[in-house]
Amino acid sequence: MRSGIDILVGTPGRIKDHLQNGKLDLSKVKHVVLDEVDQMLDMGFAEQVEDILRVAYKKDSEDNPQTLLFSATCPHWVYDVAKKYMKTRYEQIDLIGKRTQKAATTVEASNSCGHLAIECHWSQRAAVIGDVIQVYSGSHGRTIVFCETKKEANELALNASIKQDCQSLHGDIPQKQREITLKGFRSGSFKVLVATNVAARGLDIPEVDLVVQSSPPK
Repeated sequence: MRSGIDILVGTPGRIKDHLQNGKLDLSKVKHVVLDEVDQMLDMGFAEQVEDILRVAYKKDSEDNPQTLLFSATCPHWVYDVAKKYMKTRYEQIDLIGKRTQKAATTVEASNSCGHLAIECHWSQRAAVIGDVIQVYSGSHGRTIVFCETKKEANELALNASIKQDCQSLHGDIPQKQREITLKGFRSGSFKVLVATNVAARGLDIPEVDLVVQSSPPK
């Protein structure tokens, strides 16, 4: 950063630290990108983001940096907050639009029903998931099960219903082990991968027959 850089990628807290310590000058910033803006502005980062951008933005100035906000979901409040960072003639690009079918239409299952919801008590969830894997993934198919927390992922991966052929993937697992796990799943050395929703980002495994969400994402 001392020598000068073109692009800086960082978390709000770390960038703010460098600003406060005088190690970073954002006065000449031309472009600002906020990824996962709904999470960023909802998880207590809004104040940090404002502190950072205050350096580069002048009120009602057309010379402010170009601002790009990305998000998989955009509740109305996100647009309201986002306008503070956008120029008056901002553009909104919606890849979903008014379509009611927002899930992938290419998903298929052997019973011709691409998406299936099953209601059960939380204490029976592991057993039900084990049955679902047997019925819909078969003896050779591969399944990814998504959980909300690391604790839930660990407990499910160790449950007798699926543990014989299962490994887990979440933020507490070292990067090297994660790579080994993903390589084993891709090669078919085990057929069930239990992962946290966070770990789902960036996964690209085309040979998956079944995806299970252990509970609706919040």
